[in-house]
Amino acid sequence: MTTFAPYAIQTYERCDVLAHFSQDPDCIDRRYLTPEHLQANRQVSLWMEQAGMITWQDAAANQWGRYSSANPKAKTLVIGSHLDTVPNSGKYDGILGVLAPLSLIQYMHDHHIELPFHLELVGFGDEEGTRFGATLLGSCAVAGTWQEKWNTLTDENGISLTQAFVDAGLDINEVHTAARNNANTDDFFEFHIEQGPVLEEQDLAVGVVNAIAGAKRFAVTLKGLAGHAGTVPMPMRQDALAGASEMILAIEKIATQKGIVATVGHLRCLSGAVNVISGATTFSLDIRSIDDALRDETLSLIIEQLNMIADKRRIKMDVTPTHQAPAVKCDERLQQRLLDASEKSDIPQFILSSGAGHDTMAMAAICPVAMLFMRCEKGLSHHPAEAIAVHDIEVALKVMFAFIEDYT
Repeated sequence: MTTFAPYAIQTYERCDVLAHFSQDPDCIDRRYLTPEHLQANRQVSLWMEQAGMITWQDAAANQWGRYSSANPKAKTLVIGSHLDTVPNSGKYDGILGVLAPLSLIQYMHDHHIELPFHLELVGFGDEEGTRFGATLLGSCAVAGTWQEKWNTLTDENGISLTQAFVDAGLDINEVHTAARNNANTDDFFEFHIEQGPVLEEQDLAVGVVNAIAGAKRFAVTLKGLAGHAGTVPMPMRQDALAGASEMILAIEKIATQKGIVATVGHLRCLSGAVNVISGATTFSLDIRSIDDALRDETLSLIIEQLNMIADKRRIKMDVTPTHQAPAVKCDERLQQRLLDASEKSDIPQFILSSGAGHDTMAMAAICPVAMLFMRCEKGLSHHPAEAIAVHDIEVALKVMFAFIEDYT
């Protein structure tokens, strides 16, 4: 058994423990400011204390631990990911990025390793946005980019975010006190499962992230003319659903040609009867790239094509923006440190980008950022079948330790 093997097993088993903190007994479902979220925080706090860390929960219900340097004026490296999940989730998305570094700190504590800098670990309370619809709430609070308009958001039960704070024993008016800045956060590092198939395809346990794709999302509404399915001739129809179908194929074609990703993840025919021509249809559009200019160029081509289809089919189209996040470039200095750590650990160097959003995006507002991905089986995530290998955790711990050893 290698040096980090027991700590890899510990990480794996602790992921199983946190999986039990769920509001749904039949699946993993842990949402922001719920009793289950606060239970997870308390459990992680206990493990942090066992690793010799000073612990606290901030005003946004993010769970923190600090492995202090003997030098009170030393710089601070923050490592973190999120502890919330989507409904019916797997065990590792976000959670692994908290528990693996925690096991690494446990290793350092067990072996009396002192660092010349402060090492802080944070489990963000909300990244997924499942409960209130706005993402990255926890890390935005830490980055000082919390938006007051979020305070009135409500969950599916009509509970406002403000009331959820009260129910959790917190005051939303104090959320600004969770904010950090570059005076007390020198760098931020996030460890995460890849949530894609690239590392598995390359037969690699880990890879260094160079950028996180910027995303734009839209709600597209098409209005045609409903009619009887048996009486309106095909050339005379103003079929909103047929128009949406042609548009979706056009989106797929243009995105493929431009080398970026665009997804229609939601489609709704508002008439919904088998014998009625669709008079109104809505669909979502999500478009992403690590190159914002290329993404926006592709978006313009897509919108131009959608307008042509709408005109041809004599249907009205409305495109409403619903989300926008710029691409984030990971810090080149930290990237190189991670690549050097891979080489030092006898792990092949590999660079890849992230198509999914992460807390790193919010933290980039206050400090340089870096990410390390670990492969997951078949690239599957946001799914109960999400799976990882203990050996890969061991490899990741080895690389992260080499990164921390040489961090200055």
